Amino acid sequence: MGDEEDMAASPMLTHSYVVKHVQRETYDTFTLELEPKNKTQAFSFAPGQFNMLYVFGVGEVPISISSDPTRPETLVHTTRAVGTVTNAMRKLRRGDLVGVRGPFGTSWPVEEAKGRDVVIVTGGIGLPPLRPSVYQLLSKKQEYGKLVLLYGARTPEDIVYGQEIEQWRKRSDIAVDVTVDRATGQWRGNVGVVTTLIPKATFDPANTIAMVVGPEIMMRFTIAELQRRGLRDESIYISMERNMKCGFGFCGHCQFGPFFVCKDGPVFRYDRVKPFFGKGEI
Repeated sequence: MGDEEDMAASPMLTHSYVVKHVQRETYDTFTLELEPKNKTQAFSFAPGQFNMLYVFGVGEVPISISSDPTRPETLVHTTRAVGTVTNAMRKLRRGDLVGVRGPFGTSWPVEEAKGRDVVIVTGGIGLPPLRPSVYQLLSKKQEYGKLVLLYGARTPEDIVYGQEIEQWRKRSDIAVDVTVDRATGQWRGNVGVVTTLIPKATFDPANTIAMVVGPEIMMRFTIAELQRRGLRDESIYISMERNMKCGFGFCGHCQFGPFFVCKDGPVFRYDRVKPFFGKGEI
C-alpha cells in the first residue's frame, strides 16, 4: 500500500467531506448525508461503528454511522441537536464541509447471526446505529431466519425514518412493529413502551440474536423481557454510546468498568458487561 493509501485508510486523520443533503427527522433530530471531497478517501465500515465528525472552528463529536454498508461512497449520520457541535451541524447546508475520521468501534454480530432469527429492539434515536444492520440483514435475508424490528418513540412526531419504516413494514421478509408512549394526532397504532411488543413478537428464543439500543433504563427492561422469552445473556448485544468524546480512550469520558466504550465498544455482548450494566456509580 502506498503512502497516499495509508493516509486515506488511517482513522487518525481527518478528511474533508461535503454535505450532500440535510434531512430534518424530528424537531431536534436531523440527518447529514456526506460524500468525500476526494473520492479516493471513501472507506468501508461495519454496522455499529461510528465516526468522529468535526465542524470546522467549532469542535468534534462521535456519531454512529447510519448508512448502507454496501455504499461506502456515501456516509449518513443521524443525531440529535443537544450541544454546541451538533447544533452547529444542524445549521449546515448543501456544499458545506465537515471533517470526518474513522471508522471506530466494534460492530453488530451480523455474521454470527447467520442461520438464526434476529430481533432488533430500539427506541427513538437508537434506530440510527442499527439501521446499517437492517440494510445488511435484508440484503442477505436468505442467510438468516426471521427478522424482527421493534421500535418505540415518545410520540408519533418523534419517530425517526418514518417513511423508511413504512417501507419496511410492507416487506414480507421482516416483521416491523412500532409503538409510541403517547398517542397524538391521527395515530392509531400501538401505545405503550417498546417492551410491550416483545411478548407478541414471533421468533425462536433458543436460536435468536438480539440487538438493543436505547437509554439504559429502556435497555434494562428490554433485556429482562428478552430473558423472560428465553434468550441467553450471550445472545443479547447492546450499544453503550454514552459519554464518548475523543474516540481513542484518552480522555476517559466513556470509561465503563474496565472498558472504554469508544475502544472496546460501543457494541458489547451483554454477558461481558452484565456486572457493570445499570450501576449508576460506574
